[in-house]
Amino acid sequence: MAALPLFSRLSSRRSDSLSDTTPTERRLSDLSNKSLHTCYEPDQKAPGRWVTSFKSSLNPTIVGKKKARRNRVLVLIVLILALAGIAVLVWFSLVLTLIDRLTPTVPSNGLQRILKTWKVPADSVAALSPWPEDFSQGITPVQCHSHNDYWRSVPLYEAIAAGCTGVEADIWLEGSDLLVGHRKRSLSPDRTLKSLYIDLLTTILSNLNANSSTNSSVGIFDVDPTTSLTLLIDIKTDGNATWPVLLNQLAPLRSGGWLSHWNGTNKTLVRGPVTVVGTGNTLFDLVVAEEDRYVFFDAPLDELAQNSAYTSENSYYASVSMKKAVGVVWPWGPTDSQKQAMQKMISAASERGLLSRFWSIPSWPVSLRMRLWQFLVDSGVGMLNVDDVVEATRWNWDWCIVAGLVLC
Repeated sequence: MAALPLFSRLSSRRSDSLSDTTPTERRLSDLSNKSLHTCYEPDQKAPGRWVTSFKSSLNPTIVGKKKARRNRVLVLIVLILALAGIAVLVWFSLVLTLIDRLTPTVPSNGLQRILKTWKVPADSVAALSPWPEDFSQGITPVQCHSHNDYWRSVPLYEAIAAGCTGVEADIWLEGSDLLVGHRKRSLSPDRTLKSLYIDLLTTILSNLNANSSTNSSVGIFDVDPTTSLTLLIDIKTDGNATWPVLLNQLAPLRSGGWLSHWNGTNKTLVRGPVTVVGTGNTLFDLVVAEEDRYVFFDAPLDELAQNSAYTSENSYYASVSMKKAVGVVWPWGPTDSQKQAMQKMISAASERGLLSRFWSIPSWPVSLRMRLWQFLVDSGVGMLNVDDVVEATRWNWDWCIVAGLVLC
């Protein structure tokens, strides 16, 4: 019984001491007592040391104002770089997706197989034996001219595979043969007009017309057999000396009945699967001197309004350098006066029954080239002069440039 009053006095004394403390002192006491056990709930994890260290590095009361400010700037820079990296990855992924979605499909046919195996000019004719029945299957002809076609990895075949209805060959008279090349130093004995074009076209048309049930000759393109392929011959050597050699080498195509020609007796224009046009040093007087003309002239497009001599009886193309025709076209596009000048030339050629063509179209920047292509096509140009035949015939020009990146 004596112990009970003692316990009561001790409890009373402890209660009195607690009641004498301030609220702040009591909170500190509670925190001190909790620290003997844990500062967190059982299911709450304590922050890692790096979190505590990171927060401390940003606290001016701990590391000082100057250091804290510097650390905050560094954190901001890191965040910006991280966001920029994410943006680049998203942009790159988008571009790759667009390239995959926008890349035109390539038809499966004999031409594509030849493109994969062709190595030297001798392969041009050899690749056609045995004859691929699906030679030009699925290819839609497009009114575009394969500029300097002989520069391509596979001359003629590549242009036809893309659907271009015009090709160009620069010829040089060397001895009794016609070599193909842009400059004399680039000539090679195995790259001749016959090996790259004449023999090849003769073999193709012979096979296409072997079992033809129609009276008219079948052309190269399976989708539209009435389409005529234009072979533009740019004579680089003396016109008088080269002319008879050219006519002689065209004999296989002429005897097969495959050349477009002007019938001088009946005064009619006969369309064939191939139309040969002379330019460069080709002499107009030599063209019109032929009563039955199997080579037509490339008339000067910028002179049609002043010269009535060029008609569909003697000419087929009407061409001019774009720079000569309208001057320099700046990167932001042609002016209204330049557009009107080109449209007048296109109309003048169309009225004569000729195919208008502007060469030396600026290739850079790409956006300018695409705008010029679109303008010329919308204006009704007869033949679009191009260097990249696939880009011209298969790509959607509106999606050639995406996010500043040239896709086509």
